[in-house]
Amino acid sequence: MMEIALPFILFASICLVLMMGYPVALSLAGVSLIFAAVGSVTGVFDSAFIALIPNRIYGILINQNLYAVPLFVFMGAMLEKSKIAEDLLSNMAIVFRGVPGGLGLSVVLVGMLLAASTGIVGATVVTMGILSLPTMIKAGYKPSLAAGTLCATGTLGQIIPPSICLVLLGEVMSNAYQQSQLNSGNFAPDFISIGDLFAGAIVPGLMLVFSYAMYIFATAILRPSDAPAMEKSDDEAEDASIIFALIKGLLPPVFLMVAVLGSILSGLATPTEAASVGAFGAIFLTLLRGGLNFKVLHEVSIETMRVTSMVYLILVGASIFSSVFRGFGGDELVESLLLGLPGGAFTAMLVVMLLIFFLGFILDFIEITFMIVPLVGPILLGMGLDPIWLGIMIAINLQTSFLTPPFGFSLFYLRSVAPAEIKTGDIYRGAVPFVILQLLLLCVLALQPGIVTWLPELLRN
Repeated sequence: MMEIALPFILFASICLVLMMGYPVALSLAGVSLIFAAVGSVTGVFDSAFIALIPNRIYGILINQNLYAVPLFVFMGAMLEKSKIAEDLLSNMAIVFRGVPGGLGLSVVLVGMLLAASTGIVGATVVTMGILSLPTMIKAGYKPSLAAGTLCATGTLGQIIPPSICLVLLGEVMSNAYQQSQLNSGNFAPDFISIGDLFAGAIVPGLMLVFSYAMYIFATAILRPSDAPAMEKSDDEAEDASIIFALIKGLLPPVFLMVAVLGSILSGLATPTEAASVGAFGAIFLTLLRGGLNFKVLHEVSIETMRVTSMVYLILVGASIFSSVFRGFGGDELVESLLLGLPGGAFTAMLVVMLLIFFLGFILDFIEITFMIVPLVGPILLGMGLDPIWLGIMIAINLQTSFLTPPFGFSLFYLRSVAPAEIKTGDIYRGAVPFVILQLLLLCVLALQPGIVTWLPELLRN
């Protein structure tokens, strides 16, 4: 009985250590190795699984798909330093003058572009919070609506490609898909790529942005005091100059993102090659705006090194955890539990989604991607689920978890930069309508998987 419980005790112990505040990568590796040592001494763990770890780590280090991570991080950090978001926000807010909820709509649109360029939730929420929250409050927006809009917009970095989350999730889902086919006896397995996941995320991401915008617009119509419209200028010359400035500021980053995504989706470049184009383009845009100097380059390089080191260290820790977990027979135990649930694939998918949702309160998407998905992915895919659809559902589920009170990471990020007059309760209340919108999107995608899969299939054909 104890042998059966050991994998779950290992998992629970790691979660407990993480909640105590210890570093994620070191917790994954350290706790797993302690359990492996105890298991080897007591004869319940096969030490051969430890011997596999060096080869798995080497495989991580030479994986060319993962080279896209530092390049996309560099691109996002450089675009953030170029002040493109700041200029876009100020100009777009004036363009939307006179439109109900115009300032909120401009925040959603700029946040979408910033999410697509940075791909990191924390960076988007903090940047938009610093730039937009004081402006929205000064314009008379209800604090809860302003805070909820910024938190929700920041989480778009999870689903709007090119997203770091989708890069990592695409790599894991590809491995899980191949493993599921090998388990079923197919020794010439099909492949899915990171580009397939990017393509699958485009329509759901745009649907989410549209639903955010419609909610803000409807709120402004029904309760004008919550989202007052800015007075429209009567000066045509001023309006023309603003529109020109907007186009001038909007076209370069949009062109860059279209070039990066377009090259991936069309098959002209791998994600790593496209990411290098994006990184070079971000340097060029910053140079054109006069914002490139050695100080900025140093800050961007340090941020890139910090995030990349974190990702790779977590990858190593997750690889050690995965090997030890399998050494205790945890993968077989998880498979028997999921396959034994009544209701088949639907119930198994529901249980996994609930598990990921609640783990999102205490773990970041990187840990969940490399701890949970490799364990449950092959099992769910073996039940006949589409790998691209499953990947997008997991990404949106994590995005919803990061926004859900009271533990959502996005709420904490905004709290760290919000002025004192914005109460934590305002942030929580403002996030609830956007959580509901994301849950509705999950339900729609569950009922209509073709919304996710039609574009990848079209591009393949």
